[in-house]
Amino acid sequence: MSSKQMTIAREASFAGIGLHSGKPVAMTFKPAGIDSGIRFIRTDLNGKPEIRVSVANAVQSKEISRRTVLGKDNIHVSTVEHVLAAVVGLGIDNLTIELDGPEIAEPDGSSSPFVEILKQAGLAEQDAPKRYIEVKSPVSVSSDGSELVALPYDGLRVSFTIDFAHPLIGTQYASFEITADVFEKHLAPARTFSLVADVEMLKKHGLIKGGSLKNSIVVGDNGILNEEPLRFPDEFVRHKILDLIGDLALLGAQLKGHIIALKSGHASNIQLVKRLHENFQVARKAFSGRHVRDVPSMLSIEEIQEIMPHRYPFLLVDRIVELEKGKRVVGIKNVTINEPFFAGHFPGHPIMPAVLIIEAMAQVGGVLLLSMVENPKAKLVYFMAIDKAKFRKPVFPGDQIRFELEMKKLMLSSCKMKGYAYVDGKLVAEAELLSVLMDRDEVRRKGLNR
Repeated sequence: MSSKQMTIAREASFAGIGLHSGKPVAMTFKPAGIDSGIRFIRTDLNGKPEIRVSVANAVQSKEISRRTVLGKDNIHVSTVEHVLAAVVGLGIDNLTIELDGPEIAEPDGSSSPFVEILKQAGLAEQDAPKRYIEVKSPVSVSSDGSELVALPYDGLRVSFTIDFAHPLIGTQYASFEITADVFEKHLAPARTFSLVADVEMLKKHGLIKGGSLKNSIVVGDNGILNEEPLRFPDEFVRHKILDLIGDLALLGAQLKGHIIALKSGHASNIQLVKRLHENFQVARKAFSGRHVRDVPSMLSIEEIQEIMPHRYPFLLVDRIVELEKGKRVVGIKNVTINEPFFAGHFPGHPIMPAVLIIEAMAQVGGVLLLSMVENPKAKLVYFMAIDKAKFRKPVFPGDQIRFELEMKKLMLSSCKMKGYAYVDGKLVAEAELLSVLMDRDEVRRKGLNR
């Protein structure tokens, strides 16, 4: 998959019937900006409320354990797993899905129709690095006979075992490295399934009102009732992998890890997602004031001042939202009319000086460099060169600049970084920065600070 964030190139529409509600629904897939994530918009309701795909919005109960439901403020979108599996499987990071009903349309019980329509819309690479949640140490959950374990892995792999008493299903195992090509060919076509014995129970609970042999495999005592044969000999376990991939979308970022699942369903899938998300949130805050750990982190202005020597009016970074030791950093600068430089640049037409945009970018890069040493207060960052600086758009009061820097070359005491500055997802500036790390005592001794 691309190392850049992905959305779709143009809008695409789709219509069908909800599997459980039986209600018709029209859906429109729309491109979304950098870092906006995946969100549903209920166009049939007043104000067109938005529900972001996140673990915080996952609704869980015994009555809805057969599907994944997202909700906020008593507004719900249900049976989201198959469309979200298509989104994750294709590597899409940012997408808006509008729908005029409470449930996703279910054409054939698989993800293939969604893959097809998203590919028809075209995948579009965005000018920002893809966001990941990486499994750093084993994470496990278990309940009611199901077990899930997440292990460190450079990529995404899912290994799944199912075990049904029914002789036509029995025990099945499959393991796949999840890439866009693998997902499209080997997992997306796998359909949801039910045993005949479960159908009446589901109907009593008010489910599968839109269910038919066209959008579900139904397994009878002597064989499947569908005219279409199985698409794979192990289609049942492949669909379970598909469901799990859809539930992983609730992380809000692409996962790096190996998921091993035994007899898992949506409820236990979401338990794992919550545990992974909780661990990631804890890791982001793992900053002691002296050392940034080798995981994505977030630094407040107070923590920035712990390692940076700059102060008002020349501290030009307000927050670090991502920090990966030795690799990359993302920082925020909120531009207000109270900035002292606006008084003279320019009266009546305030524009942030380009040189200060680069300075702010350099300070964000300085956080990355200083975060790698045990005692940042004993060090100073000197910038030796600025290359290939380009300024695309002006920056005005009220803008928020998002700086993203990647480490391109790291030596003993110097480094080269590539930096980008964005406002509202649009590139406003970029540059390559060469810097050196020096001891403060040495600087004073040699008089380099004069």
